[in-house]
Amino acid sequence: MKAREIVGALIGAFIGFLGLLWFLQGMGILRMRPILCIANCEEIVGPSPLWAGTGLAALVIGAIVVFVSMKGLRAP
Repeated sequence: MKAREIVGALIGAFIGFLGLLWFLQGMGILRMRPILCIANCEEIVGPSPLWAGTGLAALVIGAIVVFVSMKGLRAP
């Protein structure tokens, strides 16, 4: 059972990290060039409320997944 909780915590941390990255980009604090671009991709210039909201939602979901997974690790 512990492996499931550890994997859940790692997945939640990954989702939370992506959410933080998207939130910072959406707020215009962090600027990154596109890495794997298939179409005509351009970097986000300036704040983007859509990406800030998406990032905040992903950050919250990731934190909840980590919290629930860690709660399962503490139970005997």
